[in-house]
Amino acid sequence: MNVLMKEIKTSLMELDAGLKGQLNVTDAMEMTSFSLNFNLVPDSWVPVAYFSKKSLIEWFTDLLMRITQLQVWCEELITPVVVWISGLFNPMSYLTAIKQVTARFSALPLDEMEL
Repeated sequence: MNVLMKEIKTSLMELDAGLKGQLNVTDAMEMTSFSLNFNLVPDSWVPVAYFSKKSLIEWFTDLLMRITQLQVWCEELITPVVVWISGLFNPMSYLTAIKQVTARFSALPLDEMEL
């Protein structure tokens, strides 16, 4: 999430500086501007983001909900009773961690754990 947020911030700050004339406008800035104008997620964000076919507005709303979930989780520092599983970047690692904790707590073999 931090890599994605850094990429968003960097690309938008560069685009802003380019539009103000403080930097030369590059092809990457033009593509970012094009994407934003047509409600698309910029290509530079896609490699560091989660998979989604949503438009930019829906994608950004989804991103804010993901950030909120992580912020609440980090503030409380306890495993929540309910988790928006598709809101995680890598849900399989979370599910694997649940299996590992349960196996250790119950003294059961991890290989026999199933979801």
